[in-house]
Amino acid sequence: MNAFFLPGTSGRRYCIFHPAQGDITRGLVAYVHPFAEEMNKSRRMAALQAQALAAEGYAVLQLDLRGCGDSSDDFGDASWQDWVDDVAQACQWLRRQADAPLWLWGLRAGCLLAAQAAQQLDGPCNFLFWAPTPAGKPLLQQFMRLKAAGDMADGNAKAAMEALRQQLAAGSAVEIAGYTLSAALASGLEQASLAPPHHPGRLEWLDLSTKPDATLPPAAAKPLQAWQAAGFAVRSQVAMGPAFWQTSEIEEAPALLSATLAALSAPAP
Repeated sequence: MNAFFLPGTSGRRYCIFHPAQGDITRGLVAYVHPFAEEMNKSRRMAALQAQALAAEGYAVLQLDLRGCGDSSDDFGDASWQDWVDDVAQACQWLRRQADAPLWLWGLRAGCLLAAQAAQQLDGPCNFLFWAPTPAGKPLLQQFMRLKAAGDMADGNAKAAMEALRQQLAAGSAVEIAGYTLSAALASGLEQASLAPPHHPGRLEWLDLSTKPDATLPPAAAKPLQAWQAAGFAVRSQVAMGPAFWQTSEIEEAPALLSATLAALSAPAP
């Protein structure tokens, strides 16, 4: 495991690189973390999966986006396009390390960023999605409700939501749960969708549930169909485990780790 800073057009991005173990690099994997506090709750699982992938011959790069983790600048300085550019730059760096298939591994909103960043890359790449968010607008609304919830006792939640929307529409940043959300970041997240990139490859879609007989959420149907129609070899499944990105304590989902290794090593569907 090697930690370093990747120079960018707007500061430095903190990275952890897990070199592939063994004589052959089976793939290159760029991890794109989720939004805001979900990133912190997910660090444990991301580290465990990165280590497991490296042990199986995959070279894995974990990246802190602009204003996140140990990367330069503050969260409030970042725009959605900054993050897209960060992911694209990380993929370009990773491709220089070995000649192997590229995988973009996203979690939640990280899947939206991965799909959009792939549009800036030359050639095909593959995707590993963990609990993907089909669109950014519901996620933004959920995040904004954290601010509005503080006014629930006074019955002002609806008014608080409207005030937040007006501030963002006017180009002003807002403070939510300890994060400064810029208008540029909010706008980019709100418009983001899980659209397939131009060059088809593979898509491994993994959701999580604590119910043994769980199926994919209904919201997954439309994007899965769109990616298949775009020529992607698509496979989806539900692994047993908690929604670790939102639990009060740091939790693990061992079944997801195993399912991910099996998905990447299996032949294309």
